[in-house]
Amino acid sequence: RFSLLLLNLEEYYFEQHTANHIINKGCRDERKFRGSLKICSKSIIFEPDDNIQPIIKIPLRDCISIKAPEDNEANNPFTRDTSGGISVVCNQIFLIKEINIIAPYKTVRGRTEHLFQLDVAGKLGDVVQTLHQLYRASCLDKMGDQAAMITAILQSRLARTSFDKNRFQSISETLHMECKAEMVTPLVTNPGHVCVTDANLYFQPLNGYPKPVVQITLQNVRRIYKRRHGLMPLGLEVFCTENDLCSDIYLKFYNYQDRDELYFLIATYIENHVTEHTAESYMLQWQRGHISNYQYLLHLNNLADRSCNDLSQYPVFPWIIADYSSSVLDLTKAETFRDLSKPIGALNKERLDRLLTRYQEMPEPKFMYGSHYSSPGYVLFYLVRVAPEYMLCLQNGKFDHADRMFNSLAETWKNCLDGATDFKELIPEFYENDSSFLVNSLKLDLGKRQGGKTVEDVELPPWASDPDDFLQKSQEALESQYVSEHLHEWIDIIFGYKQKGSEAIAAHNVFHPLTYEGGVDLNSIMDPNEKVALLTQILEFGQTPKQLFTIPHPQRIIPKLKSLSRTSSHSVSITESPVSPNEESFEDLTEESITLAWNNIAKLKLDEQYKIHKEAITGIAVTCNGSSVFTTSQDSTLKMFSKESKTIQRSVSFSNMALSSCLILPGDTTVISSSWDNHIYFYSIAFGRQQDILMGHDDAVSKICWRDGHLYSASWDSTVKVWHCVPGETLSNKKHHFELLAELEHDVSVNTIDLNAANTVLASGTKEGTITVWDVTTATVLHQLPCHSGTVFDAAFSSDSRHLLSAGEDCCFKVIDVQTGMLISSVTADEPQRCFKWDGNTILSGSQSGELLIWDLLGGKVIERIKGHTGAVTSMWMNEQCNSVITGGEDKQIMFWKLQY
Repeated sequence: RFSLLLLNLEEYYFEQHTANHIINKGCRDERKFRGSLKICSKSIIFEPDDNIQPIIKIPLRDCISIKAPEDNEANNPFTRDTSGGISVVCNQIFLIKEINIIAPYKTVRGRTEHLFQLDVAGKLGDVVQTLHQLYRASCLDKMGDQAAMITAILQSRLARTSFDKNRFQSISETLHMECKAEMVTPLVTNPGHVCVTDANLYFQPLNGYPKPVVQITLQNVRRIYKRRHGLMPLGLEVFCTENDLCSDIYLKFYNYQDRDELYFLIATYIENHVTEHTAESYMLQWQRGHISNYQYLLHLNNLADRSCNDLSQYPVFPWIIADYSSSVLDLTKAETFRDLSKPIGALNKERLDRLLTRYQEMPEPKFMYGSHYSSPGYVLFYLVRVAPEYMLCLQNGKFDHADRMFNSLAETWKNCLDGATDFKELIPEFYENDSSFLVNSLKLDLGKRQGGKTVEDVELPPWASDPDDFLQKSQEALESQYVSEHLHEWIDIIFGYKQKGSEAIAAHNVFHPLTYEGGVDLNSIMDPNEKVALLTQILEFGQTPKQLFTIPHPQRIIPKLKSLSRTSSHSVSITESPVSPNEESFEDLTEESITLAWNNIAKLKLDEQYKIHKEAITGIAVTCNGSSVFTTSQDSTLKMFSKESKTIQRSVSFSNMALSSCLILPGDTTVISSSWDNHIYFYSIAFGRQQDILMGHDDAVSKICWRDGHLYSASWDSTVKVWHCVPGETLSNKKHHFELLAELEHDVSVNTIDLNAANTVLASGTKEGTITVWDVTTATVLHQLPCHSGTVFDAAFSSDSRHLLSAGEDCCFKVIDVQTGMLISSVTADEPQRCFKWDGNTILSGSQSGELLIWDLLGGKVIERIKGHTGAVTSMWMNEQCNSVITGGEDKQIMFWKLQY
């Protein structure tokens, strides 16, 4: 029945002794109860073995005397057989869990004497001495002085003990580190010793409660996070699961060096098994629909220091539904949903106007809202029916007034819209599967409301048939299309760029400065009393999550409704349809065959290979019918290879410098090659001769693209140029006419370029690792990111143009969200990937060593390795159906690959 929640906030439980509690000693109604005497930093607690009897809590500050009577005292209330007794005289006691029922504590005022007879009489002196020390601390006027004295007592106890090595799982374990720490659970911390070996993490509580040792096998650890606890960077939370809300252990250290060392030891151990997740890695998975809105919010909360073990930083989830009166919940109507672009305080315009008037008149530091959207009180407001002891702990043994309880969803939502000081969001439990927090299954007496109605289960909206149905519909709402389209707006407010500064003011999202990370530096406050008061205020008031994003968060990619309806409805397949297939169905078929190809891309098999050049191959282009393959090489030649006769049919040299890439113009009559001699060459296939030269750059041309009559050329002269080409009449000697439309200036050599499907956005990658995203129509920079260290080898847009993937000399793949310019994923390979093709989820890449690798981008791992070239893969071509691939390598070969389902 005893739990640490019976202690006051910031109180420690030191030790326990088996004892008898004797009431009315020497009188006719003398009674004796066996049980356990607990010595705590601010109270004495006696837990009787008999469950019917209440637990007695005696606050030390209410004690008048604590003593062990001497044998030679004349008025000794003890006889010889009651040695080992402690007499405690006090003004006030609390009775808890009488007849084993969780209820508000009963206060008994007036002078009473309690005798505690210890089983081990030899410990009497030590116990009394400890109680005298703690009593002196509790009598100090100032909270800061009390805290300092109790901390000194605690630290001396920790210093006198160490981790018991007999608790190791195996005698062969090697000790890596041992230090002092506290195990954190909601509202309480428990001091003890932490130990890390080569196989396990251990925590041994000083008081042996709730068990002598907590052990976690390092091999089971999946995630580990550094935490801010009590505004200080001293916390560490360890998870043995991938998606659970609750962790396996949360530790708070006494200095950040211990915390960081332990983090390093565990992180190094699990590095071999687990990839460290960042907000970016989850963002790509969320955008592409591989994790749900619920999972994404859970991960963001985790990364922003929110933890179920810390009620002042409990995970925060949004109110989603705004309709609590209809009999049917319609998730297709926008009015059903709350406006996710605004904080709760800004949803009601009249209330907001009143708050803004007050804000304008306020002296600095200004804030719009006097309370927060997440605090310990709000968390327990929602959870009181399943966590009543937490509420009693937080509120000094009392429940809240019945009318202020979580009585009804409609009422609570209305109050969040209209209440002068109510701006609370929700907690994850509203979107999970356990509805017990909505039901008073413990039959708690939570009081009577003004109308005389007792507080029972939470009143649900008419559209929910029962608590489980309510949670089911809340989950459906959270995963609905409307929320998927707008959730990024709420993330901007809670975790993102609208959390602080001028954007927060514009979004009406300004809270008290103390709630923000870095809002106060506790180390700079020298007065211990001021420090304790400030900390208490912050922890009770609530804290704003750590800011994860400083630029707008990308929107989720919503699948086209067409593809949704196709999978869900049993429509007649195209072959059965009597109507001639229209263009859209062909498009669908192509889309389906491409999806099929990418799903089977690991089945790529080598078909043929030919050594056709004297140096590395730099470019591959194929005619529409697939019969002729053109390749360029560092040996300065352009070659035309016939697939049918398996022979080189033409070999052309334009200069003695290397060629860097090639492409075929629509109509298959002209091949364009770029060269290190600064020129671009046009070669007529029909007439077998060089048709034109564009002397376009001042240094080597590294890459060319052609779209809709426009040529895009990248060069080591630090520019990308856009040309409008009017073709010459091939029969006469009229040349192409080139008009320079735009010049995109860079600081260093440009190595690669790509265009999106609409030809409106161009991405360029430089020799120094910078990716720049350009608006081609206005020749302006949309985003510029230092993505790689070293050269960017290749860059390409996803087929939906939402994302840009790049591969660099630093062995990394990086994904950028094109709309916001945010880096949303980074995957590291064990060697550089020189070229690639991708479909948004899967990557086929050519590596430095010659292998072809297939990557699951969202999982960040290689799923297949295929043996290929004997040197780096330097060039890759893929057909439109994505089932045929040609690669070129440093080994001077071209290889033909086929998908074999």
